[in-house]
Amino acid sequence: MSDLADTEREVEALLFAAAGPLSDADLAKRLPEGADVAGAVAALQDRYAGRGVELACVAGRWRFQTAGDLAWLMTDERDEPRRLSKAAQETLAIIAYHQPVTRAEIEAVRGVQASKGTLDVLLELGLVRMRGRRRTPGRPITYGTTDAFLEHYGLASVGDLPGAAEMRAAGLLSLDLPADFAVPDPNAPGLDEDPLEDGDAPEFHMDYLGEETA
Repeated sequence: MSDLADTEREVEALLFAAAGPLSDADLAKRLPEGADVAGAVAALQDRYAGRGVELACVAGRWRFQTAGDLAWLMTDERDEPRRLSKAAQETLAIIAYHQPVTRAEIEAVRGVQASKGTLDVLLELGLVRMRGRRRTPGRPITYGTTDAFLEHYGLASVGDLPGAAEMRAAGLLSLDLPADFAVPDPNAPGLDEDPLEDGDAPEFHMDYLGEETA
């Protein structure tokens, strides 16, 4: 009995310290020759039955794990920060500096079509909102930033967005820009807009397969 009790303690120590599940063969390699691995494992199962931690067999290997009925104690709820894609960052920057801006104007600046997914993410995160409708043919929807955008980037107003000098100093703009280059002023008066109407929704381009473009 003393030999089995010793083996049980040794198996317990090995399973506790192991980085992953161990098979009977794995345990036997570590134990003295002739050790009763199966008996020690069975004894440990009985000892831990009904406890908060129990000995379980997973794919033919043994490990200690939390009892299934106590899994709820291990639940950890937390907010994971959502990283913006490069396309979303570019779109957000264009909206911030050019607002109020239409989808077509965003596409003209980026050089690619604005996808449903990109604008959807910005609208869902509350960084961007639909402002109104431009008083031009087709009456396209215009977009602008929100108070949540200012809070996220620590700005008192859109007028605090960095200008050309600040962006050059941060290495975000080339030093050999054309002399007439200017960063758009988001505080400049925009083109005439009409208020949104009930049922207004974003307008997006969809390709011929029905898949979102970048």
